[in-house]
Amino acid sequence: MHVTKAWAGTAARLLLAAVLGYAGWVKIRDLTEAGRTVALYRLVPEDSAQLVGGVLPFIEVALALLLIAGLATRAVAAATAVLMVTYIAAIASVWARGLSIDCGCFSSGGTVTSGAERGYVIDIARDVVFLAAAVLLVRHPRTRYALDRWVLDTKER
Repeated sequence: MHVTKAWAGTAARLLLAAVLGYAGWVKIRDLTEAGRTVALYRLVPEDSAQLVGGVLPFIEVALALLLIAGLATRAVAAATAVLMVTYIAAIASVWARGLSIDCGCFSSGGTVTSGAERGYVIDIARDVVFLAAAVLLVRHPRTRYALDRWVLDTKER
């Protein structure tokens, strides 16, 4: 693998790990509020929103830990890409329906009284950048300082 791609992939892997780890950790600290935030999107019934809000942070942290370790990088990057597409679609849906909420991506979320439209553009743009990082890892999963190199590719050693 070209050295530049390996380092770019490493940066993408660590960026996504930091983002998912932080986002998950913030939500784990108050799972009830995380469920309420999911409910604000009005995409799933209230009971399901509590379940999604309770499970999603643990998925984010698990993906972050796997990305930090560089283990199953392609599969984890694909799962992260699916998560980012889901987040982008959910935010776009809220925007299209005229709802004014904080996405709850890195906080407990909530209703926003003004400036939500600008916030949605920023949230979507940010998630598109994270989606691009995940796609890069799907295409080039071999990165520096990753367990994948030791577990999956013994001939590279």
